[in-house]
Amino acid sequence: MTDNVMELFEQSGAVLHGHFILTSGLHSDTYMQCAKLFEHGDIAEALCKTAAEKLRKYGADAVVSPAVGAIIFGYELGKQLGIPNMFAEREKDGNFALRRGFELKAGSKVIIAENVVTTGGSVKEVIELVNKLGSEVVAVVEVVDRSGGKVDFGVPNESLLQIDVKTYQPEECPMCKAGTAAVKPGSKGLK
Repeated sequence: MTDNVMELFEQSGAVLHGHFILTSGLHSDTYMQCAKLFEHGDIAEALCKTAAEKLRKYGADAVVSPAVGAIIFGYELGKQLGIPNMFAEREKDGNFALRRGFELKAGSKVIIAENVVTTGGSVKEVIELVNKLGSEVVAVVEVVDRSGGKVDFGVPNESLLQIDVKTYQPEECPMCKAGTAAVKPGSKGLK
């Protein structure tokens, strides 16, 4: 499926090349724009069917996604697994919370669904939220693992595409040093 997932990214225009500021604050010359991928319902359905096949063994009863980017992935994944899905949103203090009437029952077994993982910061925050609510994260799934498998969430981690894309601290970024303007195509504001 890995080759096929990368082909889907390329065909849908979801692989961007340039100078980007990632959600983590790191810089990169490659950006995986899952919003372009999930613009196509048939692609979303096919990817989530594949992900659901990998995830059934964990016996989850809910999917939680960090908003905004992973909402569509979480929705379609929940649909394919036949379990409820919900999303965590950032409050004014910057912390994730379940709002809009979403509730996890104590003891729920949860899968965290994320679009793209580089450092895993947002996923780790949602894991902390789920644990505080008395539920258990049984697995994490992402469409793209940009860390090349280096991120450890302390639970099983499944990805549809694992790549190792070079990232830079802003002060070490060769594109910044060359005077290239960086853009931030993601949904989370700069820290």
